[in-house]
Amino acid sequence: MNSPCQRGCRFGVDRSSGVGFWMVSMLLVTLAMPTLAADLRDVQFEALPDNQIQIRLNLTEPVGQPQTFATESPARIAMDLPGVDNRLASKSVPIGLGPVHSLIAVGASGRTRVVLNLTDPAPYEVSTSGNQITIKVGAQGRTVSTPTSAPAATQAVQTAARSEAPAWSQPPRARQTTGAGPAVRDIDFRRGASGEGRLIIRLPSADTRVAVREQASRVYVDLYQTSLPQRLYRRLDVVDFATPVTQIESRPNGANVEIEVQTQGDFDYMAYQTDELFTLEFRPLTAAEKEEIARQKVVYDGERLSLNFQDIEVRAVLQVLADFTDLNLVASDSVGGNITLRLKNVPWDQALDIILKTKGLAMRRDGNVIRVAPAQELAAQEQLEMESMQKIEELAPLRTEFIQINYAKAADIAAVLRGIGRSGSSGTGVRPMATSTRRDQVGPALNQAAAAAGISERGVLSPRGSVTFDERTNTLIVQDTLKALEEVRRVVSLLDVPVRQVMIESRVVIANNNFARDLGVRFGASGSAGSFGGNEILIGGGQTGSLAVGDYDAGPFGLNTAGTRYNSILKDENDNATLITNLPAAAPSGSINFLIGKVGSYLVQLELSAMQQEGRGEIISSPRIITADKSQATIKMGEEIPYQEKTGEGNTSVAFKEAVLQLNVTPQITPDDRIIMDLEITKDAPNRSYTVQEPPIDTRSIKTNVLVDNGETVVLGGIFEREKTFSKEQVPWLGDVPVLGRLFKQEARNDNNKELLIFVTPKILKSDLVQK
Repeated sequence: MNSPCQRGCRFGVDRSSGVGFWMVSMLLVTLAMPTLAADLRDVQFEALPDNQIQIRLNLTEPVGQPQTFATESPARIAMDLPGVDNRLASKSVPIGLGPVHSLIAVGASGRTRVVLNLTDPAPYEVSTSGNQITIKVGAQGRTVSTPTSAPAATQAVQTAARSEAPAWSQPPRARQTTGAGPAVRDIDFRRGASGEGRLIIRLPSADTRVAVREQASRVYVDLYQTSLPQRLYRRLDVVDFATPVTQIESRPNGANVEIEVQTQGDFDYMAYQTDELFTLEFRPLTAAEKEEIARQKVVYDGERLSLNFQDIEVRAVLQVLADFTDLNLVASDSVGGNITLRLKNVPWDQALDIILKTKGLAMRRDGNVIRVAPAQELAAQEQLEMESMQKIEELAPLRTEFIQINYAKAADIAAVLRGIGRSGSSGTGVRPMATSTRRDQVGPALNQAAAAAGISERGVLSPRGSVTFDERTNTLIVQDTLKALEEVRRVVSLLDVPVRQVMIESRVVIANNNFARDLGVRFGASGSAGSFGGNEILIGGGQTGSLAVGDYDAGPFGLNTAGTRYNSILKDENDNATLITNLPAAAPSGSINFLIGKVGSYLVQLELSAMQQEGRGEIISSPRIITADKSQATIKMGEEIPYQEKTGEGNTSVAFKEAVLQLNVTPQITPDDRIIMDLEITKDAPNRSYTVQEPPIDTRSIKTNVLVDNGETVVLGGIFEREKTFSKEQVPWLGDVPVLGRLFKQEARNDNNKELLIFVTPKILKSDLVQK
């Protein structure tokens, strides 16, 4: 809508009156703002034959002919709808049909702009009919139809499309791929366990040619002679996966398929293929890798400047840089030639580096003086200086110095100073010094400290220098030049330091839990010399094999007169055994026998026996030891068991076998105060339950390497052993009879548990010497 005073209206405004000026300005703005007459509510699209697509914009009110224009790079069709407000649920509508990738609608300043993102430039038609705007993309004509209710009229639309058909075409609906080659089967993205992003492409075949290229923060995958199905023609937003990959877009590119991967941050990528599965993995760089890249990267921190010269002498440019930086610059006579450069807002040291590399020059800086010369000339000068210094060193006088060693062994430090393979003199102490020294003969802690100090295997002595030591006073005697002696003193100050110490506490816990139960029965009959009346039951206590002796004529059920006796021997009058079953419990804790009946002159007797045993035990061994960093320590306690062995002459001699608790440990303190331990723990004990000859030895041991925090207790390992047994002895068939079968069988159960646990706690000892 146009303002009523858009033409021919003039206002006389006195700018000196601030209130009047602003009121008129607000009135003009109000009149110039169009009235929003319609809302964009819905977007519909469908594919048409001949690679065309039709898009319909549904509005709430009729609108006039929209203003349209197109761009070729990037390929887009834009449409302005004055007086229309965007009421779509989303600003972006994915389409993925024909040449149209997506639709974007944005409302601002009283109008709505609709943009169609295309894969390639294509012709289009725009028409209006009532409340609907129709866009046909890929149409052969290039005219805009007027609304059907208005008089027929056409208007030419200038597009960026070529006169010929697009490079790739969208087939009719029956076909769903772009391009003529075999179709890509699938494109997927997944996140790895360590934060890496994996782009997984299922190729048409294992022979598909694939190329990967990198441009800035984007990585492109080209699939040659392939086509892309419509379902894979898309843009994936993968920011939420928290990987170096942020977005993946797949699209056709002529006869090929191109996949664009946008990345963020520092990363490294790797491509590999298994049959038809092609994987491109993006891995974020670790902190150490980032630090290494930053260390290798040249950092320019000079003040920024701009240079723009055409065919200027190199000496003149160097003079400009010297004036800009207030540095003294000395150029060699060999520096010459001209250079053309245009540098804008770059650090001056980077500009100097670019100029030097372009002309094959190099520089050396000493304080505020910069020397510039050809690289070969500077290298030759430095070579001459080194040769001169070497000759001076060969003629320098030798000096002798005595260095007192406090914490290390003088022999070990002498070996480090001498290096591997260097010959030396014998020490003046009791133990002579070897003529040559191997690095592995030196203490590991001292050896590592020497490596950290930058000492090479050649040592620090000059070719004319020598070193010996006095073992009694632990003193080094060094003879060398003054410069070499300064290096020797520096090395000794780094190596002769107190070593940190570690206390290792170990606990070996052996727990036993035993349970046993045994039930048995004896059942039989015995003869009687007298008569027995009634159905009396006599009960007497006793142990296995010795039933209680009783008199059935005495007691509350008898005649209170001496008569025939029965006893536990269970013999009849002919001294024959009368047992029916003899299945007693082994070593019972208690038993009870019954006289349960009389048959004629025979007595029927029953004896029940039972045993139950439980036991619990715990053995705790806690060896402790203190040792220096990277030094092995051993502690053991136990006994030696004698045994006989044969000698070579057929005689026997007595030898001893150790059964000990032993701890072998080599700790290493890391820079972050953690402890790496090489551990070997052995717990041997003689088995006294075997009494034949010498007892065997039960061995329990563990050998491992662990990393533990200072003061932390770690369980190195454990062994749980359970022995569960059940045995049954019975009379065939009779023992299987329900209830009564208990009289004809004996059962025993055992359940034994053994458990071994090993705990280790290392602690770094704080020492005033170490802190100093």
